[in-house]
Amino acid sequence: MMIYIAAPLFNDIERSRNHEFTISLEKEDFKVYLPQRDGGLFYEYIEQGFSIQDSRSYIFKKDIEAIDNSDIILCLLDGRVLDEGMCFELGYGFAKGKICIGYKTDHRTQDKFGNNIMIDCALKQIFNNRNELIKYICTLKNDHYAKNTYKDRTLV
Repeated sequence: MMIYIAAPLFNDIERSRNHEFTISLEKEDFKVYLPQRDGGLFYEYIEQGFSIQDSRSYIFKKDIEAIDNSDIILCLLDGRVLDEGMCFELGYGFAKGKICIGYKTDHRTQDKFGNNIMIDCALKQIFNNRNELIKYICTLKNDHYAKNTYKDRTLV
């Protein structure tokens, strides 16, 4: 199964957290698309001499292709406001029928009732414990393989 990590990636702390999730998931034999690693960072392309438009277009196409090829979209929701790119990736993945899962440990939100309704309702489940999240994703993998082996089983 392929997992796309939808998360902010604009500072060292965010990129480090994203990388830690990737390592944890790859240890469980998941294929992981980590945009900062696999699609590249915008500023790095600019520093290499690529135009702004070419850099944007390349990253956008790579990330869309990765979402299309993923089974699960893992959305990291921490922050006072949700990252705009993550919101787009979630919406696109949901529209494509992907399993969308959230992870949030930050209790700050703009809405006293949680995240925006369009975010919360697109997510199959939201976790605040990394170990529980990894266990849950592993059950999805086991169900996925069982479904592909036994045609009468359905994905939970």
